[in-house]
Amino acid sequence: MPCGLFFETYQKDESIFPTLWLKVWMIALGLFLLTFPFFSQTVSDWLGINVLNLFNLIFIYIVGAHGLNLLTGYTGQISLGHGAFMGVGAYTAGILANLGWPFWLALPAAGLMAAAVGMIFGIPSLRLRGLYLAIATLAAQFILDYAMRNWSSLTGGSSGLIVPAASIGSLTFDNDFNFYFLALGFAVLATMYLKNITRTRTGRAFVAVRDRYLSAEVIGVNLFKYRIMSFGISSFMVGIAGGLWAYYITIISDEHFTMWLSVQYLAMIIVGGLGSVLGSIYGVVFMVTLPELLRLPAEALTNVYPDIFVIFSSLREMVFGIIVIIFLIFEPDGLAARWHTVRAYWKLWPFSY
Repeated sequence: MPCGLFFETYQKDESIFPTLWLKVWMIALGLFLLTFPFFSQTVSDWLGINVLNLFNLIFIYIVGAHGLNLLTGYTGQISLGHGAFMGVGAYTAGILANLGWPFWLALPAAGLMAAAVGMIFGIPSLRLRGLYLAIATLAAQFILDYAMRNWSSLTGGSSGLIVPAASIGSLTFDNDFNFYFLALGFAVLATMYLKNITRTRTGRAFVAVRDRYLSAEVIGVNLFKYRIMSFGISSFMVGIAGGLWAYYITIISDEHFTMWLSVQYLAMIIVGGLGSVLGSIYGVVFMVTLPELLRLPAEALTNVYPDIFVIFSSLREMVFGIIVIIFLIFEPDGLAARWHTVRAYWKLWPFSY
């Protein structure tokens, strides 16, 4: 009976899927995700919610959460402006789509624009760290929020901006079913990219900047280069998420990209696990499905307490904050760390010692 995983080469130690069991699980997960839309209607009828819409939101948020986790979890740079950076990507994609740009060209442009804006606001990272950098990125949130709301000739202001549905050739992603496969593809690409960049020289430099930035600088790591690069890559990914969001809901306004969205993104990676690829995914799944799970008992009690939806809406932010605090106290490393603990226990069971 195996009592652990032991590798004889560095290649096997660094492989993404080191065991046959893990490969089988990943193949099973891939088949489930590819076939899920075909029986999703049954699940939706049973739960009383549109599960395809829920999955599409999860996939879009995963792309952005991976970006923020790269910046905050791997490089140690706190950002409270990623909600606005997502808005930059969404508006760029929407404006270019209305100018006739195809989806496959407008979406990368949205990411590049968000990356450029993120790198500009990331320049203070050379001098500032911790809470001071958080305040600097918070200023970015307010400035961009003001621009999105008041630059009406470009963004449509409070009236919003209508975005045509995404299309590639003759295939149009104008419903939940078609968009599911598009969003799934981008979520998988973002996950693979984050997993691989953390295994490269660049990824190790990010971690060195996070853990001991003075020591990293002494051994030759260019702090300014890697901090700005981290801001750029992170903002690019969240800009892609913003572009997907714009193409999905087809109408965007400044109310979608407020400070609340930046806090939600930060909560996702804290709850899921900072500096962990799985942490981003777990955090997004938890934070997106939590409101829906809380809504189910509220609907069941509607006949008994007619005003419970009003009470629930006013308490939702409070419940959200309490859950984040509970995670910080009892599981500061997030859901990913809890999952590793559970998996390690069963891997060695019944001879855990």
